[in-house]
Amino acid sequence: MKKNLILLLLLVPFLKVSAQHISIKKGWKMTVGDNMEWAAPNFDDSGWQAADLNKPWEQQGHDNYDGFGWYRSHLVIPSSIKQKSYLKDSLVLVLASVDDNDEVYLNGTLIGKYGGHRETNIKHSHYGHREYKIAVNNPAILWDKENVLAIRIYDTGGDGGIYGSDFNIHMADITEGVEFNKSGDFSYGDQSLQGGKNKMGKSIMLETKNTYEYKGTMSLKVTDPETGAVVASLKTDTAHFTKGRPFTWWFTFTTTKKQSYNIEYLFKDKKSGSEITDAETTPYILTPIEAKAPRINGASTFGVRPGHPVLFRIPATGIGTLKYKVTGLPAGLKVSSKGIITGVINKPGDYPMVFTVTNSHGSATKKFVLSIGNKIGLTPALGWNSWNAWGLSVNDEKVRTAAREMSERLASHGWSYINIDDGWEAESRDADGKIVPNEKFPNMKGLTDYVHGLGLRMGIYSSPGPRTCGGYLGSYQHEDDDAITYGKWGIDYLKYDWCSYGQIAPPHPNLDEMKKPYLVMRASLDKADRDILFSYCQYGMGQVWKWGAEAGGNSWRTTGDITDTWESMSGIGFSQDKAAPYAGPGHYNDPDMLVVGKVGWGPALHNTRLTYDEQYTHISLWSLLASPLLIGCDMGHLDRFTLSLLTNDEVIAINQDALGKEARQYVKNADYQIWVKELTGGRKAIGLFNMTDKYQTITLPKTDAALKGYTKIRDAWRQQNLTAVSGKVAPHGVLLVTVSK
Repeated sequence: MKKNLILLLLLVPFLKVSAQHISIKKGWKMTVGDNMEWAAPNFDDSGWQAADLNKPWEQQGHDNYDGFGWYRSHLVIPSSIKQKSYLKDSLVLVLASVDDNDEVYLNGTLIGKYGGHRETNIKHSHYGHREYKIAVNNPAILWDKENVLAIRIYDTGGDGGIYGSDFNIHMADITEGVEFNKSGDFSYGDQSLQGGKNKMGKSIMLETKNTYEYKGTMSLKVTDPETGAVVASLKTDTAHFTKGRPFTWWFTFTTTKKQSYNIEYLFKDKKSGSEITDAETTPYILTPIEAKAPRINGASTFGVRPGHPVLFRIPATGIGTLKYKVTGLPAGLKVSSKGIITGVINKPGDYPMVFTVTNSHGSATKKFVLSIGNKIGLTPALGWNSWNAWGLSVNDEKVRTAAREMSERLASHGWSYINIDDGWEAESRDADGKIVPNEKFPNMKGLTDYVHGLGLRMGIYSSPGPRTCGGYLGSYQHEDDDAITYGKWGIDYLKYDWCSYGQIAPPHPNLDEMKKPYLVMRASLDKADRDILFSYCQYGMGQVWKWGAEAGGNSWRTTGDITDTWESMSGIGFSQDKAAPYAGPGHYNDPDMLVVGKVGWGPALHNTRLTYDEQYTHISLWSLLASPLLIGCDMGHLDRFTLSLLTNDEVIAINQDALGKEARQYVKNADYQIWVKELTGGRKAIGLFNMTDKYQTITLPKTDAALKGYTKIRDAWRQQNLTAVSGKVAPHGVLLVTVSK
């Protein structure tokens, strides 16, 4: 877990100049270690390894490496790009993603840097996008000659290096600093829109931090990705805006299919002729409208250790007032009028119960087993984590908002954890060495009591090192103190992030050294008087899936940090097959948190960059993988589409299946993948994923061995019966089905 940000600078040899943007993604070399002589233009880097900027350095032969590394590229910067530009005053260097901190040298001259490293006592890592400007008259630039670009990286933990899709150099343009603000929600299926349910509308803005007066045209084109047909083409000549005065355009168009459409935006400035473009897709909802009669959702089992507090909220939907009844409720437990079960059971064993929920439209029943024993986390955690939305800007108010919204909108579908990530810790411990919260969290016990009062559970974050990834206090040499404090506060979940423990462990830790900090905290958590689900965040080092359960973990990260792009999400999600055999009740692989809804790593947020089809794939794949489902968005702004993603009970049931099996990759080719997950009762869940940017029909024949003996097929998202495991699948989309005999 790290922090997202921004960056910039220069260019590349033998590539075509396109609209003054020149790709600099190829031709790089890299090495790990540190030597300032590597910034010099005359340094001989011929012995360095070729760098692949699609991958962090861990995936290029430097597994588990934290610390310094360098990248170098030899570039020709053509003066022709100056002649084609409008402003002609500066170059912009764009580096897709820096992980974590960087210094950028052009021909030996430092032209930009961001962040720092632990050795200089700079607390925070600054993982993310970078853009650097350099004046065209800077003597460091050698126009029409070979230049050497050298980038010094310091990685604090997890993935390291520079990687991503967008590495370019271009002349600063009049549209630099102009952006389309697409954060507004779509209106659709709304009778208040003229045209009714087939009409779709949205407000989009053009914003800038520049004082230049922009006057020009804004246009958009809506296309059907299946046929390529243009659905709508709109234009306005009144796109006038400047700093502090954005241009806002409300537009509508008619849709004819329940699918996603592509929208391309274009602004052209009349005076300069400069253009800026952007794009997005449109939402469509597959999850059916909630039924009036009751339905009991969520897991069918829950584990608690003997003598520890039970807290379980019966997840049930239905219109109007719901009444809860529990048959077989063990002595020591009680159920509230809101369906919240609390109490303590000392005797180990499985306690079968029957839940009954009624309202004026009917009733529903469900069998449930409370398992009192040594194993907790029997199904993957369902909840919210503050990081992907708020980063280090998290505070008490934001957590309470998340808890309130989860209680009102998601808890009825099984969501139950409210987890505070990094940024809650005070700068110093108290006189007794106890961890205390900072001013953003004036009463952690009171906050936890509030969350528990809603029938939800509370999570918190720390590191086995002296400092967290965000530079706050970790638990090093205070593990018992912290575990006991968490217990007194009422904490139910701990995310434990490797971070600065890299300074404590040897440079290349062996397996025992990787296990050590987690074994230490496991022993400390066992001294608390309540269950605390233990989540390892150490990025998959040492193939943690093979030993995480043995070391006392309930879940463990198998990968570096996720970002809200198809490349990141799909690269992580579709590489989990190797870890699948090690998942099961009480111990699950974790490919990182969800990136749906409004995200941003705080305090500024944006709509996820995943298309709507990619978001269906994200939730489907993570459910098949039996991964913890931890929402990472602004819970105070759950739009209709995001809410529909998180409240489809047949999809969530795949994730929460009591068998605890993780899906396996069944078919893989260049065009599509098929993943199969075993479920209780001999059933299966099957995901058919389109890996291309074109519509295609994907079929698993009835004669295939995976379907032998199965006669009932159900589309999980649409909650409809099918006659075959086959369908036309959208670009980067999914068909998710369950099959039974």
